[in-house]
Amino acid sequence: MTSHQSTQTMKPATAAKKLGVFLEATPAEFQEGVVSRTELSTLQTDPPQWLTDLRANGPHPRPVVAAKLGISISGLARGGVADALTTEQIEALKAEAPEWLKAERATQVDVRKETARIKELHAEKAAKDAAKDAERTDQDS
Repeated sequence: MTSHQSTQTMKPATAAKKLGVFLEATPAEFQEGVVSRTELSTLQTDPPQWLTDLRANGPHPRPVVAAKLGISISGLARGGVADALTTEQIEALKAEAPEWLKAERATQVDVRKETARIKELHAEKAAKDAAKDAERTDQDS
């Protein structure tokens, strides 16, 4: 019995998201076609010049802009940034350091601290639970 594996494809928007690029800035042939998993893998491992340039200079999609600024996507929205930004625009924002950006960065620091605290609590509870389980197992045998 032979198996025919169909080639999995994705919409250009999905591929652009996986590549971390702004779809509207990609070449027309990329936007109008479909991308197979093999093509996506090739784009990731051996990016063409247009992809290298886009990743370096933008315009970047909001998740990339947020990451480069060290804030959340929600923070971008609260700061009034709705559009894709180029690397140059991101660097200018960093240099300008408006109050909203400072506040959002502080919020991100707090969120990361809280996430780490919760993770530590869960690890402690898991360790206690494992110790109790081991104790029960010792008592049962």
